[in-house]
Amino acid sequence: MKMKAIKNIILFCLILLSGTVSAQSGKSAADTTVHFKVYGACEMCKGRIETATKGRGVKIADWGIESKILSLTFNPSETSLDKIKNRILGAGHDLETKKAKDVVYNDLPECCLYRGNITASHGNEKTGTTDTPAEGAPGLQTIRGIVLEANNKGEFNPLAGASIFWLGTNKGVLADSLGYFEIGHTGTNTRLVVSYTGYTPDTIAVGNANELKIVMANNNQLRNVTVKTNPRSSYIATISPIRTEVMTAKELLKAACCNLSESFETNPSVDVAYNDAVTGSKQIQLLGLSGNYSQLTVENLPGPRGIATPLGLNSIAGPWIESIQLTKGVGSVANGFESIAGQINVELKKPETAEQLLANIYVNDAGKTDLNLNLNTKPGKHWSAGLLLHDNFLTNKQVDYNKDGFRDLPTGNQFSMVNRYRYDNQKGLMAQFGVKVMNDKRTGGQTAFDEAADKNTTNRYGLGINTERYEGFAKIGYVFPQKVYKSIGLQLAGISHTQDSYFGLTGYNAKQESFYSNLIYQSIIGNTNHKFRTGLSFQYDKYNENFKTTNYRRTEVVPGAFFEYTYIANSKFSAVAGIRADHNNLFGAFVTPRLNLRYEPFKGTVIRASAGRGQRTANIFAENTSVFVSARQVNIITTETGKAYGLNPEVAWNKGISIDQKFRLFQRDASFSADFFRNDFTNQVVVDVENARQVKFYNLQGKSYSNSFQAELSMIPATKLDVRLAYRFFDVKSTYGTELLKRPFISGHRAFLSIDYTTGNNWKFDYTITYNGRKRIPYTQDNPPPYRLERYSPDFIQMSAQISKTVGKKRAMDFYVGAENITDMFQQNVIIAASQPFSPYFDASMVWGPVTGRMLYAGWRFRIK
Repeated sequence: MKMKAIKNIILFCLILLSGTVSAQSGKSAADTTVHFKVYGACEMCKGRIETATKGRGVKIADWGIESKILSLTFNPSETSLDKIKNRILGAGHDLETKKAKDVVYNDLPECCLYRGNITASHGNEKTGTTDTPAEGAPGLQTIRGIVLEANNKGEFNPLAGASIFWLGTNKGVLADSLGYFEIGHTGTNTRLVVSYTGYTPDTIAVGNANELKIVMANNNQLRNVTVKTNPRSSYIATISPIRTEVMTAKELLKAACCNLSESFETNPSVDVAYNDAVTGSKQIQLLGLSGNYSQLTVENLPGPRGIATPLGLNSIAGPWIESIQLTKGVGSVANGFESIAGQINVELKKPETAEQLLANIYVNDAGKTDLNLNLNTKPGKHWSAGLLLHDNFLTNKQVDYNKDGFRDLPTGNQFSMVNRYRYDNQKGLMAQFGVKVMNDKRTGGQTAFDEAADKNTTNRYGLGINTERYEGFAKIGYVFPQKVYKSIGLQLAGISHTQDSYFGLTGYNAKQESFYSNLIYQSIIGNTNHKFRTGLSFQYDKYNENFKTTNYRRTEVVPGAFFEYTYIANSKFSAVAGIRADHNNLFGAFVTPRLNLRYEPFKGTVIRASAGRGQRTANIFAENTSVFVSARQVNIITTETGKAYGLNPEVAWNKGISIDQKFRLFQRDASFSADFFRNDFTNQVVVDVENARQVKFYNLQGKSYSNSFQAELSMIPATKLDVRLAYRFFDVKSTYGTELLKRPFISGHRAFLSIDYTTGNNWKFDYTITYNGRKRIPYTQDNPPPYRLERYSPDFIQMSAQISKTVGKKRAMDFYVGAENITDMFQQNVIIAASQPFSPYFDASMVWGPVTGRMLYAGWRFRIK
């Protein structure tokens, strides 16, 4: 009783204090304050209602999302309450005594539609309906769905960790970080309870629905819509002005996806190719540019970059990945300045939402084996912890498809680990931190190479790459409970990356130490139609590289600041304009402006445009393994000192436009998209291999650009049959010496077809076929006739397929078998002068096609949810 009395006294004092503040805020004696109910649903409604009240005589207007109460202070001598209420009705919002016109209400954005199934109070039951009966015979079936939140911009965002359980039972699941869930349904349970911290639990009558989309509005109530389509394995976020393709875990399971580099094999936008013929490292290509022009982040923290570039894609295990966000062109200035072709952000599985246990075993017919174990637990009410383990190894030294005496894949072992923790006090404060470790040892070269006897000799050609990488990261954020649009966050990351390696008689040892911090504050200007985020960033990189007998050292320190403004005019138009200023201790100050626009002229038709600047420092050795695996002489052409290798930073301007169209085909959802992007470099570090005896690095003297066009059609011709078709065209040229040439090893034309079918008893069939047009090969006529290559490669087709079967629900097991490169197409003479690896003509970098032939594999996954 004493505590209750104290609380009442405190509350009374706060009321008095509130009245004092109001009196001091300029309210005149003639002003009148009234309170009445106005119906709405979200932050966008709040902005619209408060804007509608504005006019002569209105001093203060504040609408509560939860209470639906509008507190209004106005001068009766200048306006009337009826006029103000009529303006609110005219904006589409009902009053207790009068409804807005239906034509006005129906024109509101979807997230603002508060009538219909949604009641004004919390905790009431709502019934989902469907036009089609549930699939399958009576008995156990699966209810699939997604839990979303309609935020203050009208966007649908996933509610990771939302709890879904059957009423009156302890049978339930948690939504993953994409809001997706699956829960068994026997037919005896008819009501699902959905709850999430800060929202009132609600009950949904499932009825015949087997696929649900549950949207939790910002007024803490749930509304439910039943949808008939299966969740797409990849999709475009339709609301955001920044065009982002999301590849979900379902997409990643279409292929073996042992690591990040293999995760894009079923995506038409990204190419994956070998860097060379002997190291086994791969790189991605986006918009016709190599992967180093795409900013790679892991949960919006820096991913493998710098000297980690060539092997970085292999260091992120596929079973760790929950989703991948792919952004073409310029993204947000809050993520830095290095993005030129686009940004790839990898979301790892979260301990608070992922399965308790995931085990995966993969083996292919070459003997390569991958072992994965994910463990997640919740040691306390506010804590969750996760441990991700990965190990892969290959001992077979005879993987030599073209019989040139060289291993197509290096042997060795890689171990990597992520240990992470998350804290959430459920009052707005959240923190996560963890460590990452990777140890990778590889040996390659000729099949008969023996490291103990042949290293650093001319007996046989061999290579060894030993890599150690250690990372620590932390994120701390606070969301203001009463003002969810306002938050502050701090991101921190520290990395130590060491590589000791040799390639024949060439040595390369390097170390990189990096530190990154990013402080972000976001809020609104007046209302949620005008949002902003601003912050400070700091990037520190220390490099120490020893190539042959020369040492290259540099330290880059880049502090910066950014401001980004988001304008939401209505549901049809929005814009994100950002600018950041940074200072590089080697190159001086520079400014990065970026703009993203979104316009939806008709329902289901979204047009986006973007433009902006990107800048990065080239790491010429790590990003070009041709330096290591050939007899070419390295020639760095520069007249300057004190910079990165004496070269200027790379700077480009990216412009792009896209259209995404949704429609109905075969009585099901379908979509068509087309995009065009152009990059113009004002400076580029040119990698010139047009002389067969040299590799030259120099600053661009002339033009360098890339044009990229892509069209894609996605459809569902039959139930549970997904089909994607895509065509892509590249026009990528750069000035080599004084001549403008096509960039080598870039296919001008590419076609893509993906077919995925799932049966009612959990069999899955996935098939992908790609056509790759011919690619220009660098000039090799300086070589003797046996070592000369054609000017262009042939075009070729690749196919891959996978069959998988899922058994069980809570403790599900997946069995899968598959084949890569079914056509067994591989580059025959991939190494020039393979029989004379220590001659001046040796070159293992002229790779235009697959290095390995047909690969068969099998695997097993086991989950405990």
